[in-house]
Amino acid sequence: MRRKAIGWIVLIFMIVLATACSSSPQAPETGSTAGAQKGEQATGEPADQKQAAQKESVFPRQVESAGGKITIQKQPQKVALASWQLVEMVLPFDQPSVGVTLPFSAANSVLESEQLKPYVGKFKEFKIVGEGTQVNLEALLSYGPDLIIAGSKTNQSIKEQLEKVAQTVWIDEEAINMRTEWLRVVGMIGNVLGQEKRAEEVIAKFTETQKAGKQKLAAKQGESVLFVQVREKAVYVMQPSTLPAYYDGLGLTFPKMSENMPANGQLTLEGLSVINPDHLVLGYFNYTNKSLPALTDEWEKSEVWKSLKAVKQNQVYAINGELAMGLGPIGQQYGLETLIKAMGK
Repeated sequence: MRRKAIGWIVLIFMIVLATACSSSPQAPETGSTAGAQKGEQATGEPADQKQAAQKESVFPRQVESAGGKITIQKQPQKVALASWQLVEMVLPFDQPSVGVTLPFSAANSVLESEQLKPYVGKFKEFKIVGEGTQVNLEALLSYGPDLIIAGSKTNQSIKEQLEKVAQTVWIDEEAINMRTEWLRVVGMIGNVLGQEKRAEEVIAKFTETQKAGKQKLAAKQGESVLFVQVREKAVYVMQPSTLPAYYDGLGLTFPKMSENMPANGQLTLEGLSVINPDHLVLGYFNYTNKSLPALTDEWEKSEVWKSLKAVKQNQVYAINGELAMGLGPIGQQYGLETLIKAMGK
């Protein structure tokens, strides 16, 4: 009897032990609430990073397009830009292949500049499908994109032809000012490519540069700053409305302008002497090829030029105008950094 009693006791103990083990807490599964509270998945990757990566890789996806949303079935591999205004806005992204339309001829473009060349070189395939703002439909067809990004006004005349080549996402140029709101376009392209995180990084870097620059140049606020485009036979004033990244972003002051300033913004040396800004930013369009002439080359030899306040105070700054006064995060990032460094001395 004693042996039987001991046997029953052992059996009951084993049953209780098994029940306790089966009811103990289990390790959280990947993506569980417990894992998320610790800020990590079971893989050890931060939860927010993994969720962002999963979001970016989700296709099909709906994206904004002029006239309504469209659905992109697969993550695009070969992307063509029909609008010349979009070149810089696609360069920061990690795409295997792009085709671009250039604002000028390829020979005179800034693709070979030290600022853009590293971006161009990272693509496995980089094709030019248009020059002088015009799309070359034959080159575009030969390139064979699986997606086209175009401007609703810029490319309106070839809308049907583009949509026959490949699915086309239209940037609504009626709703978006491409010159002043290109940061929005960077975000849209990031969404189209499934690379929202990269777009956020580009935008954050730009806005942080502005914020830091505004603080550094706080002592210069109130001093007049004039930006001009320098061409071979003409110099043009850049209005604050066309360069908000500098005037608004850095808190710069536009000079009081003469009532006799031509409507097209073209500036003479005499007109410049009337404005007489504290700081003068010369945006050269021959910056990468100094053998090409610029109108200010002649101005600099005159006594009128030498009498300018900015010249006498050594506050004339030469920059690549195609980049710094163009459209996009690379050129204007370069412009911000160059100007902050020059003016902040």
